[in-house]
Amino acid sequence: MRCPFCTHPESRVVDSREVKEAREIRRRRECTGCGRRFTTYERIEEVPASVVKRDGRRESFDREKLLGGLLKACEKRPVPRRELAAIADAVEAEIATREDREMSSEEIGNLVIERLRHLDQVAYVRFASVYRRFEDVNQFMEELRRLLIQREEEP
Repeated sequence: MRCPFCTHPESRVVDSREVKEAREIRRRRECTGCGRRFTTYERIEEVPASVVKRDGRRESFDREKLLGGLLKACEKRPVPRRELAAIADAVEAEIATREDREMSSEEIGNLVIERLRHLDQVAYVRFASVYRRFEDVNQFMEELRRLLIQREEEP
């Protein structure tokens, strides 16, 4: 590592510690030429995750956008925010495990819907109505019927 003060090509590491949830390492270095200290950061180069939209476009995965949709679906519902963050984390982790680091918006929606169904049924129906693009009351009622049937089948 070249010293930013004297441009000497060598330095030694004085201290290292993990930062940002162990995704980055902060290193204090000392130049072997001039003796001054400086800080460097080291992190893994990651391929950004992306979402394949219904029309084929690719968009960067935005955890905050997903969390915003979940918050809207759970508005005025007794759902802890940490549960919504856990759903967003699960989706993000699922995308990260894929070799190409991308997932269709349909797959993401299905992951979210399945988790919301067990968490809060009103939030589930709200999210499903937007995600599945309900266009009339009949589609909404059909989803409610499906939910009631599933509820009766569960122990």
